[in-house]
Amino acid sequence: MAAPEAIETAPITDEILIERGGRGDHDAFEILYQRYFPRVYRFVSRRIDNRSDVEETVQEVFINVFSSMSSFRGDAPFVAWVLGLTRRTIAARFKKKRHVTVPLEAEDPPQIHPLIPAQHREPTPLENYECSERIARLEKAAAHRLNADQWQLFRLFHLQHHSIHEIATATDKTEDAVKSNLYRARKLLLAP
Repeated sequence: MAAPEAIETAPITDEILIERGGRGDHDAFEILYQRYFPRVYRFVSRRIDNRSDVEETVQEVFINVFSSMSSFRGDAPFVAWVLGLTRRTIAARFKKKRHVTVPLEAEDPPQIHPLIPAQHREPTPLENYECSERIARLEKAAAHRLNADQWQLFRLFHLQHHSIHEIATATDKTEDAVKSNLYRARKLLLAP
């Protein structure tokens, strides 16, 4: 009796998976995802430095691939289409993250004298309320987490806007001691 022949199964082609994925077949899309994920990940990571941004962008790329798979016409290889979508997704992310720029004036800005108070607008009632709420939360956190000395230094520096030198002179401490205590106070206030 002859040994049964091993049945060779050919891998499913991209075209079949694309056609199935375009109809909403999640299994077909999963296979395409596994096939192209490493390539897309490398492509994105060469262009974006932050790992979490890379991972988020790659996921966004595959969401775009899945949602527009039915528009793939097959004029170019699927990988080219996927990488084109990847380029456009990256470009869209950079557009979103673009910071507002302020044009430089041709003229020099007017000179501001340090002893003359600058003109400023009055805060709105909402801004006043939010500020008082923040200060109240800060004072409550300070009462629970800071000792009296740390709270005094924090209040003088952050709320009353005294310089390190002024605080050191008023409290009879070195400037380094003031900086160190302020650092510890901020760390305690920011602790979860």
